[in-house]
Amino acid sequence: TAKRLATLSAKKEMKFNKKRLRFMSDTEQAKQGSEGVLYWMLRDHRVQDNWALVQAQRLALEENLPLHICVCLVVPKSELSTLRHYSFMLKGLKEVAKECKTLDIQFHLLHGSAGDVLPGFVSDRGLGTVVTDFSPLREPLQWLEDVKKTLPKDIPLIQVDAHNIVPCWVASPKLEYAARTIRGKITKLLPEFLTEFPLVEKHPYTATRTAKPVDWDKILASLQVDRAVGEPEWAKPGTNGGMAMLESFIDVRLKLFDTQRNDPNAAALSQLSPWIRFGHLSAQRVALQVQHSGKSAGHSVSSFIEELVVRRELTDNFCFYNKKYDCVEGAYEWAQKTLKDHAKDKRPYLYTREQLEKAKTHDKLWNGAQYQMVTEGKMHGFLRMYWAKKILEWTSSPEEALSIALYLNDRYELDGQDPNGFVGCMWSICGIHDQGWRERAVFGKIRYMNYKGCLRKFDVARFERKYCPKNL
Repeated sequence: TAKRLATLSAKKEMKFNKKRLRFMSDTEQAKQGSEGVLYWMLRDHRVQDNWALVQAQRLALEENLPLHICVCLVVPKSELSTLRHYSFMLKGLKEVAKECKTLDIQFHLLHGSAGDVLPGFVSDRGLGTVVTDFSPLREPLQWLEDVKKTLPKDIPLIQVDAHNIVPCWVASPKLEYAARTIRGKITKLLPEFLTEFPLVEKHPYTATRTAKPVDWDKILASLQVDRAVGEPEWAKPGTNGGMAMLESFIDVRLKLFDTQRNDPNAAALSQLSPWIRFGHLSAQRVALQVQHSGKSAGHSVSSFIEELVVRRELTDNFCFYNKKYDCVEGAYEWAQKTLKDHAKDKRPYLYTREQLEKAKTHDKLWNGAQYQMVTEGKMHGFLRMYWAKKILEWTSSPEEALSIALYLNDRYELDGQDPNGFVGCMWSICGIHDQGWRERAVFGKIRYMNYKGCLRKFDVARFERKYCPKNL
């Protein structure tokens, strides 16, 4: 009876807003006589503060079934598959697996793409429901389609937006024009969705067949990735590393955020994007902590919530409702027209992708920013705008500029290959979520930034001294 009471209290505690989920399958009833519930962990690599796992545990408790989590590991052959990203990801997952063990949740690392390996795994283990999290990007959406096609028809496939505070499809049913058009919609829904998380508890039903233990070091050593792009020192992967970075932000940097966030020399930023990008940290947890502990930081709290919630969730909206989120055809009409009108303008400098990658331009500030990104896997937000706009100015076409900016961002930034990065580059080069400005050469009506403007904003020489490699 103690076990039954524990289960009942856990069920009672697990409050879950049904608007966070949508059914991807025709069937909504769990398959009867099944032997477990599966959470296919895709974007949100953490145990606590994870609405998809909360929902999976709720369903498992309702049916008195064991709970499983699986991750499908697939490494595309690509210049973007680097040790920097995969090491961060695997070390985070190692932490997840360890936590699952203490909670009697079976953690499985499957090798191969989800469409190929997941349905067989579900049948083999006799699992009756699959819950997954949400990403707006085309590859994960394709994996979801593949699984949907091959999963037996009597097994429900449920998607939960565990990444955004307000689920993407609830915040807006359409492509939003700018921050100002989505801000009100999100703000209005925050009281409903910005709530505390129920705890994922020790699971009372243990699987008869347990998961194979994972040899994490062996897997990391055997991965076919580009090892030239190595792990940065400053970022400790996993939820614990992310929580430590969050605490230091609230204690030390938050009070400077409002006034100094555009100064690349000031330590005023949260530095949290890699942990949010890999799902080691929930943006909702970050928002709750900052609101709870940041009382003394004044205006910084609302400035930060604007960036963390409104601006970040706007990027998921853009990628979800615009299939061309990473190409010039995905820009607004006015921007496409102005870029086309000025495509033939004479460029003051022309650099190849290789020259840019090696930070060999005439501009020391640009070189410093690029060098910081290559060595540390991060670039200050204000400089990222300047950096991308210069690529537009120094390459032969807007298409080439966007493709180089995305290549560099996605290869070197620890938080690359994420909606934030796509939208950051699209904002800088293609005017997304921005307006038309006074017309000028090369840029047309796209917002212009220059070196002189940076000199007015912050101590450029100080930044160059720190980051511009001496040998360039």
